[in-house]
Amino acid sequence: MATEPNISAELRTLDTLQRTIDLVALDAQAVRASIGLVEQLTSADLSKPTPCAGWTLHGLLTHMIAQHYGFAAAARGDSDPVLWKLRPLGADPVASYRAAAEHVIEAFAEPGVLDRTFSLAEFSAGYEFSGAQAVSFHFIDYVVHSWDVAKTLGLTVHFDAELVEAAFPVAQAVPGGDIRLAPGAAFGPEVQWSTEDRLDQIIAMLGRSPEWPR
Repeated sequence: MATEPNISAELRTLDTLQRTIDLVALDAQAVRASIGLVEQLTSADLSKPTPCAGWTLHGLLTHMIAQHYGFAAAARGDSDPVLWKLRPLGADPVASYRAAAEHVIEAFAEPGVLDRTFSLAEFSAGYEFSGAQAVSFHFIDYVVHSWDVAKTLGLTVHFDAELVEAAFPVAQAVPGGDIRLAPGAAFGPEVQWSTEDRLDQIIAMLGRSPEWPR
């Protein structure tokens, strides 16, 4: 990946967005929603396909766990890329996920986290993101990944209207274009949508069909 990512003007506005919303609290809400959903899975669910193309629920969970530990390390100034590596789910996948999720919530809750700079090894080598940008990346990921898990399990994810409205401009700020077609891209090309539901709009904007698995 390039050492200096293509940061759009919209993405830079995330530094000012923190002045109008509590990014850390909203991120924690999204992550806790994911915990509540993961707690409802059974071992038989781990082989199910997810809205993340090519990933089973097992693969999605290992990705989510790695992201939690990677972001938590970055929040504390550790840029070691090893901390972003996938790790086994272990004998109790729910406990493994819960531990990782609580770990990142705790890291982001430390005083002054939005004023720090984050080195996100999985995103770009040698480029430092502002705390607001980094937490917003994690926030939008866990709005979408909570939806992914819910869809996989045949459940519905419930977010407060305030959270969904805050997530909308963050989703708008995610760069589009060819970067969405690159191997391993976090989000696919935007899906056409006509829904009035704000969460469905966010999901479609970030490359998922709100009607998945149709």
